[in-house]
Amino acid sequence: MTAGAEQYLPATRGLRALRAAAATCRGCGLYENATQTVFGVGRRSAPLMLVGEQPGDREDRQGRPFVGPAGGLLARALDDAGISAEQTYQTNAVKHFKFTRTSGARRIHQKPGRTEVVACRPWLIAEIDAVHPRLVVALGATAAQALLGPSFRVSAHRGETLELPGDLGTRRRPRLLATVHPAAVLRDRSGDRDKAYRLFVEDLRRARDIVSSPPV
Repeated sequence: MTAGAEQYLPATRGLRALRAAAATCRGCGLYENATQTVFGVGRRSAPLMLVGEQPGDREDRQGRPFVGPAGGLLARALDDAGISAEQTYQTNAVKHFKFTRTSGARRIHQKPGRTEVVACRPWLIAEIDAVHPRLVVALGATAAQALLGPSFRVSAHRGETLELPGDLGTRRRPRLLATVHPAAVLRDRSGDRDKAYRLFVEDLRRARDIVSSPPV
């Protein structure tokens, strides 16, 4: 049984200290096969925090989130939604790449289990506390369930503005908006990927409007 990331959190909770400490995390077994910890990127006080599932193959190799195909689609969607990269802090619910190997050298993404999501949750909460975003955009079920619990369904609450639970321990709790992961748009099998992309952009525009409105 893994102990989780709590014991690896530094006394100083700024982003630089958190990133350095996360590089040493052994809170679950995923570190054993991953190339490195992939921590979040962006500026402190960014109004939007985008949270995905976990790093993919390219993210694992480069050490940055959202640099693979899904990240390319996300960058395009943010641009179409009128959101600049400087307005965002981008991270994942799980900081190590979980994968299986094929008979060749290819590494195939595996969805992280609940134990791994819970083990990594302290890093995500610490990032929220350090960044102080106005809105967290949960990209997909893993990100949303990391913060709202395993019973949460994106399909039932997509695009809604939600409150984060009071037990997160953050000094200032932002609101949350859940949408699909950009990888889900790439994998869309509905026969109308353009529509799936438009709906994703609409969700991001809603997020833009929330952080652009005066604080209540």
